[in-house]
Amino acid sequence: MGRGTFVLAAGGTGGHLFPAQALAEELTRRGYTIHLMTDERVRDYGKSFPAAQTHIVPSATLSLSKPWLVPGRALRLYGGYRAARDILKRVKPLAVIGFGGYPSFPPILAAARLKIPSCVHDQNAVMGRANRVLAKWADAVASSFPTLLGLPPEAKAKLTFTGNPVRDIALKEKGAPYPSFGTFNLLVFGGSQGAQFFGEFMPKVFAAMSPQERAGIVLTQQVRAENMDAVSADYKAMGLDADLAPFFMDMPKRIAASHLVVCRSGASTIAELGVIGRPAVMVPLPHALDNDQLRNAESFASAGAGWVHPQATLEPQAFAQFLTSLRSQQGQLQQAAAAALGHGKPDAAQRLADLAVKLAGT
Repeated sequence: MGRGTFVLAAGGTGGHLFPAQALAEELTRRGYTIHLMTDERVRDYGKSFPAAQTHIVPSATLSLSKPWLVPGRALRLYGGYRAARDILKRVKPLAVIGFGGYPSFPPILAAARLKIPSCVHDQNAVMGRANRVLAKWADAVASSFPTLLGLPPEAKAKLTFTGNPVRDIALKEKGAPYPSFGTFNLLVFGGSQGAQFFGEFMPKVFAAMSPQERAGIVLTQQVRAENMDAVSADYKAMGLDADLAPFFMDMPKRIAASHLVVCRSGASTIAELGVIGRPAVMVPLPHALDNDQLRNAESFASAGAGWVHPQATLEPQAFAQFLTSLRSQQGQLQQAAAAALGHGKPDAAQRLADLAVKLAGT
């Protein structure tokens, strides 16, 4: 007989699901049962999620920039609320923990209505729009950064700094020794939008290097399937040693094997870089809501763990020179790796689990 059930609610993308998965793994170790409420996208990102049951709940993004869509989406959210309410009545969880995104809306609102304890966790340095609203209804708010911008004043007393939980697959690489220099192991990735940009930009960067500057680079890069043939042909023509794939299931292991990472600055990426301890050149997603990726990157860079390069100002020749210069500064890379490790919060899942258990009163 388990100790009871927690319902975790998260939008169906990696940024929301990965920290939810980390909490699920920790609570499962403590003997609790996990149910997940999410949306249809979980089929792409949630295959390894340790839930006894996954509930797909209707949801929608409310955007005032398209007011003609608001009535239909509001109706869909209401349908999601009713579905979540019925599920919670049946499951009778100890608490509901939300991880942001509009799919968190119905479960947290239903929990508040049913007087089930609830908490929202925000992964970014800037609070997400859904969480800003939900913070008023939830009993607790957990943050990934010591300072959470955008937190409603009435929710400040509810705030606990836990860090951003990382999955067990990343914790296995915690503090992995920095690789010795011989080859230069470069990892480039960035989610779907990042993979599209880097797939177009990085071949131009390597083309701007001389053969001597490219020599010894061992590249691992996430490339979208539709760009694979073109990118692969470019690198082959340059004689570049490159391992390319649309998605790497063992990304933490690849982070650990790298000397330097070039990436977007989503919250889970920053969290895993910190736990493993690798420096990064971050190109924040330029159209991220509230510039949350820029704030995440600035926090990591201010710790001495990386460098921020806005996409709008990137130029292949200059970036090639920057990478070539950075590659030659082995001491600086090692110092940045140590700073990244200092920025990481490997016990974030334990701290969030402690908060969840406290909320549940068990």
